[in-house]
Amino acid sequence: MPESKKNLKVIVILLGIALVVFGLIYGGISLTQNFGKSQKVISMESAEKKLDKLYKDITVNIIEPKKGQVDIDPPDLKESLPDISKYPPQVEETTGTFIEIFSSTEKSGEKKDGWLLDVAREFNRANIQVNGKPVSVRIRGIASGLATDYIISGKYLPDAFTPSNELWGEMIRASGVDISLVEKRLAGNVAGVLLSKAKYEELLQKYGSINLKNITEAVAANEIAMGYTNPFASSTGMNFLVSTLSTFDSKNILSEKAIEGFEKFQTNIPFVAYTALQMRESAKSGVLDGFILEYQTYENTPELKKDYVFTPFGVRHDSPMYAIGNLTQEKKEILNKFVEFCKSSKSQELATEYGFNRLDDYLPEISNFDGEAIMKAQKLWKEKKDVNNDIVAVFVADVSGSMAGEPLNRLKQSLINGSKYISSDVSIGLVSYSTDVNINLPIAKFDLNQRSLFVGAVESLAAGGNTATFDAIIVATKMLKEEKAKNPNAKLMLFVLSDGVTNYGHSLNDIKDMMKTFGIPIYTIGYNANIKALETLSQINEAANINADTEDVVYQLGSLFNAQM
Repeated sequence: MPESKKNLKVIVILLGIALVVFGLIYGGISLTQNFGKSQKVISMESAEKKLDKLYKDITVNIIEPKKGQVDIDPPDLKESLPDISKYPPQVEETTGTFIEIFSSTEKSGEKKDGWLLDVAREFNRANIQVNGKPVSVRIRGIASGLATDYIISGKYLPDAFTPSNELWGEMIRASGVDISLVEKRLAGNVAGVLLSKAKYEELLQKYGSINLKNITEAVAANEIAMGYTNPFASSTGMNFLVSTLSTFDSKNILSEKAIEGFEKFQTNIPFVAYTALQMRESAKSGVLDGFILEYQTYENTPELKKDYVFTPFGVRHDSPMYAIGNLTQEKKEILNKFVEFCKSSKSQELATEYGFNRLDDYLPEISNFDGEAIMKAQKLWKEKKDVNNDIVAVFVADVSGSMAGEPLNRLKQSLINGSKYISSDVSIGLVSYSTDVNINLPIAKFDLNQRSLFVGAVESLAAGGNTATFDAIIVATKMLKEEKAKNPNAKLMLFVLSDGVTNYGHSLNDIKDMMKTFGIPIYTIGYNANIKALETLSQINEAANINADTEDVVYQLGSLFNAQM
């Protein structure tokens, strides 16, 4: 064979091999991508048939409930909060003479969320003196709601506090704590509603302009699906709550007119998120037309700016600075010098670079909120947020062998203590599982009798056997669906408490499409857990996941139950 033909044959063979390899690689990537993105959707009828079929495969034991001793005292906030060491300082003091400052997280986090930390480090390097002594600051980054709870409870008092907005300061003052406003603004910021561009244009055509009043009217008219964050924990969520009430009655946010308007508005809110992250995930899934966020985060998230329009609302989030307690003259002077340092041109240029100091022309539509009224608004929200829905929840507790000892003890403690935050008009049931599944407590209103049965059922849990997590979810779902058949207004939810390891019974793939169709959120709480496995379970319907291997699990569960029950 001539050399040229040999070369041509080699080239053809090599080209063929390359195409096959390319095809395999491309096919593999496509399969991987499609597998990762695909979410099989089945009809409600198919989902219910599947639930019945799966349920028949499971051994279910009915446990006779026994009453336990109920603690009728309200939750002790001070006891539920962990030691402050759970939240270590991001900036340590560098001198013997210093002050400690609690800071909200949008300015005490990482990268562009770390403005105050960068300023504090510069301050500590600047050799600033008071009374002839070098001074410094310690910054402890901690969410405004959590920081407020530490201060109000007296569990831990910093020298100063810079929350996102002044609402927290008013609440602290109304609680009887000695607090004084030192500076109204460290760095400019505002809260806002993010609307998808299509929904924004639609509402703009109808209302002529977009503001919070128009948005609340659109929600009340069921023209927009919107979510917001827990007003007990989130600065933006609390601002949204009191601002929404104010749109119905600007003179009295607790009047009958305001409450009636809020009830109508709340009827069409799909859900209130436990965290901003949970809400963001729901927005990504297309469930929501709008949600709330601070402008500084919006500015630093290009994909949000691309898809959403920002409309400011409520009080400004200008990071005020408060002195806590009766500070010595020396500490007051350190605080004043640090505030001056934050207000310097160099520090403000950095704040602007990090997304602050925008929308400075926005003037609050509302002002002068009373701290006592804010706290009453929070209580009102807990009572009225599901006024047209009867919340029904089943707790699913892992009692397999891997939960023996400390994990099960923590599960019991957190369930009993956390249940104090559950309203009496919520319906609660309990399922436990190892190799088999036990119905420890049928669903019923969480009155004193059911609370007593719940405590007794939790106290009697004992570990042993394999881990049939998805069998238990199937049984709990069956209970919830039966309740829904009796009460169409029932709002269903599951709470799975586990170490995340499943080695028996059905799999995630067996239930995933069915649970997606049912739309039941599965909140997961992990004990010595495979957190990723539990997160995957929660992500089916955009629920939250909590890592219970921390001292603050009771506080976290309390926040979760406040948001959802």
